[in-house]
Amino acid sequence: MKRLYGFIALAAVLLAACSGNNKKSDAYGTFESTEVTISSESAGKLIFFNIDEGQELKKGDTIALIDTIQLALKRDALIAQKKAASNKADYITSQIKVLEEQKKNSLVEKDRIEKLYIDGAATSQQLDNINGVIAVYDKQISSIETQHAPVLNEVDAYNKQIAQLNDQIKRSYIINPEDGTVLTKYSEANEVVVQGKALYKIADLRNIYLRVYVSGAQLSQIKLGQKVKILVDKNEKENKEYEGTIGWISSSAEFTPKIIQTKEERVNLVYAVKVKVKNDGTLKIGMPGEVLF
Repeated sequence: MKRLYGFIALAAVLLAACSGNNKKSDAYGTFESTEVTISSESAGKLIFFNIDEGQELKKGDTIALIDTIQLALKRDALIAQKKAASNKADYITSQIKVLEEQKKNSLVEKDRIEKLYIDGAATSQQLDNINGVIAVYDKQISSIETQHAPVLNEVDAYNKQIAQLNDQIKRSYIINPEDGTVLTKYSEANEVVVQGKALYKIADLRNIYLRVYVSGAQLSQIKLGQKVKILVDKNEKENKEYEGTIGWISSSAEFTPKIIQTKEERVNLVYAVKVKVKNDGTLKIGMPGEVLF
């Protein structure tokens, strides 16, 4: 009788094992997201930095400000220098206009003398004199114009330096680039940061990815845009189901990651696949999941 009970128990175990194999998922993996690390684009003291880990941010939110006093003072000095150079350029321009007006009057006088000369009422000396006056005006205008060009170049250089400082001041405001949740905060207000210093890491957790690995034989079962079933542990006995969409399939094979299943299976060549899943707030980065194709 004991042997009979033992046989029945063994059969039950085998039946359960077979039943479990029938429900075996097609692939396994962990959830991940596209993480973005936001860094400082300028150096200085963090005047304010008003975020916390786990906080949801909107695209365009002003997150932090790096001290801009020195940049603003340099800009004000350049603006003053530009104004002085502009005044000098305006003075030179006015001189050129005066000389051009005098030359214009001399040309009128030359035209009158030429007519008198034709009629015999003016001498050749008078005509030579007025031509000489016009030539002097031309030389004076040319000389002043050579002074004008460097001053205009100086004004243009100031404009570019001011634009550069304005850009640096603008970059001192840390603007959040996309909607998402703060994963990690690397700095605090009143700390001094350098250019390129990481300030915080953000990720959009509303849509995350389950990265799984499939064998070459399974590739024929999947395609981009395909709807699949995602399973995550609800409790010890039940799973929670989600709908996923295959968003990326690796074009090259790789060895199965060490975290996946047994040592024998880890030496097999597999293809990485990303399945996009809409998060209801319960899915977390690093959580295990399964896929049914």
